[in-house]
Amino acid sequence: MMEERMGDCWSYTKDQFDNLEKHTQSGIEFVERYTKFVKERSEIEINYAKQIRNLSKKYQPKKNSREEEENKYTSCRAFLSTLNELNDYAGQHEVIAENLTSQIIAELSRYLTELKAERKSHFHDGRKAQQHIESSWKQLEASKRRFERDCKEADRAQQYFERMDADINVTKADVEKARQQAQMRHQMAADSKTEYSNFLTKFNQEQNEHYHTLIPNIFQKLQEMEERRIERVGMSMKTYAEVDREVLPIVGKCLDGMTKAAESIEPKTDSKQVVESYKSGFEPPGEVEFEDYGPGQSMKRTVSETSLSNSRGEAKERPSGGKSKGKLWPFIKNKNKSPKQNKEPLSNRFNEFMASKPKMTCLRSLRRGGSGPEDFSHLPPEQRRKKLQAKIDDFNKDIQKEMDQKDALTKMKGVYEKNPQMGDPASVDPRLVEIAMNIEKIQSEVQKFEGWLAEVEGRLPSKSDPPRRQSGLYETQNSNSTTVGNNCAQDRESPDGSYTEEQSSETQVKVAIANTPEFDDEFDDGDEETLPTIGTCKAIYQFEGHNEGTISVTEGELLYVIEEDKGDGWTRVRRNEEEEGYVPTSYVEVFLEPNAKGAMTYI
Repeated sequence: MMEERMGDCWSYTKDQFDNLEKHTQSGIEFVERYTKFVKERSEIEINYAKQIRNLSKKYQPKKNSREEEENKYTSCRAFLSTLNELNDYAGQHEVIAENLTSQIIAELSRYLTELKAERKSHFHDGRKAQQHIESSWKQLEASKRRFERDCKEADRAQQYFERMDADINVTKADVEKARQQAQMRHQMAADSKTEYSNFLTKFNQEQNEHYHTLIPNIFQKLQEMEERRIERVGMSMKTYAEVDREVLPIVGKCLDGMTKAAESIEPKTDSKQVVESYKSGFEPPGEVEFEDYGPGQSMKRTVSETSLSNSRGEAKERPSGGKSKGKLWPFIKNKNKSPKQNKEPLSNRFNEFMASKPKMTCLRSLRRGGSGPEDFSHLPPEQRRKKLQAKIDDFNKDIQKEMDQKDALTKMKGVYEKNPQMGDPASVDPRLVEIAMNIEKIQSEVQKFEGWLAEVEGRLPSKSDPPRRQSGLYETQNSNSTTVGNNCAQDRESPDGSYTEEQSSETQVKVAIANTPEFDDEFDDGDEETLPTIGTCKAIYQFEGHNEGTISVTEGELLYVIEEDKGDGWTRVRRNEEEEGYVPTSYVEVFLEPNAKGAMTYI
């Protein structure tokens, strides 16, 4: 009965250890699963931050691009500020990932190692205590069986002695031997009894200690370990939330920055920037004079007074339906309407346009994607002035840098002269000479650009002057342009559209209009003076002519040459007096008319 009860207790204790082992193992697995969850969240934050940074970088304005030039507008600057704030916003997500890794993942990984070691130790102690109590019980059972066997042997020896003593046939020696044997067995039984009693006392003490001290202590340690695990998981979950909460102020500042950037957008300021960027500096045209009609006389042509595009022989030289490229005024597109213009003669306008507009070679380079002339003469006066002023400012900055280097080297040379052991003063001279040459070179560039700037500012109208005030260049050239103005003023046309002026006047009008190529480049919708033919050419190769300003030709095609190669590898040709453009000079064989180079002049 006792053995059955003890067996049940041991089985119950063993089952409890098995249950606790399974439970604590599931707790460790939970911590590992939570650690994996935080790790994956950290990876998501890193990837998200990386994608946000890439997005911000993708939409940053490229250097030396149109987007960088647009940063002068408040809307573009606001978007750039938004991109910068977004980059900082991505940095906060990186901070979240770093804090999750350092404060949760690393700590829980280290704690898991300690938790597994502690759990293993507790269960090792439990198994050891269980084995010890089972060993004590076996020893007790062995001493008990030995005591029982010795008692039985003592009883049999006593019975044998009594039989021998009662038998008269047995010798006295045999009886004495049987008596001694019985006494020895009784002594062995007494010793076994004492041993059994000792083992029993010891077992009871160990059993009491096992069930009331050792096992409860182990269970208590396991309970405390489990509570610490649960508490640690709770702390990690709290830290998980705090990591996000810590970056909220900075994230809020980023969002506030985006809001502030959006609120800084000023539409009126941007529109003024557009006006300043594209303001040309041209004066608006004056009013057109009324001319009465009288019997027997024709109406005067208004070429010199109101139009820049009434070219000679327009009706004769251009077939019906042909493309017309003439212009009336840079701000007005000709749609069979006559603009109001100043009363000034055409020669005055020609002089101003010839002085302010670029050379034909500039137009050629622009049409083929060139960077424009050095003096920015391809730009309107106001834009040209701004570009020249910016260039002068850059040169002045370069001069200041060179002057700073010169001052530093001069001081260094003075130190070397006072303390020769520090260096050779002559070693600084080559660098000083180089800097002096650089300064002289930059100053020459400044003078050149200042001359162009003075030329532009002399032509720009003053806000305090009357609207019809002409540029300084016109005033200085007025006497020289009288002949051209008179010739143009004498231009006449009969009602059928034919001209009656001399050839010299026709040539001067053509030259003047031909020297305003920016009209062709920027305003294609009006009528244009037709350039005279100076020769012919034959295409020796096929040319597609996809770029603006070029014309496609086929091999063997014959074309008219209206402008020869100016050294940039392009020749201007016309097809059937309706379509014209540029072709590579190496693609055609040119046949110029005698004295063709002197027939046209370009300013």
